[in-house]
Amino acid sequence: MAKVRRDTRKVQDFAFGKRNINILAAGIVLLVIGYILMAQPPVDGFLSRTLAPIVLVIAYLIIIPISLMIREKKIKDQR
Repeated sequence: MAKVRRDTRKVQDFAFGKRNINILAAGIVLLVIGYILMAQPPVDGFLSRTLAPIVLVIAYLIIIPISLMIREKKIKDQR
């Protein structure tokens, strides 16, 4: 009979921490705000033509990538 090998490697923790989720939520809120601003009535007004694209670019190119790249600091056991 063949012996069954047990895998004794530790399971890694989920890499997406609480801090990452909060930053991602802020990015999603900014996206929603940007699309709401874009839907404002005067099509060539300041909100829909200037401010909404700036908010969307900040959300898509800065906030969401930061939420994906930030890592939690691991505290080593000091026993």
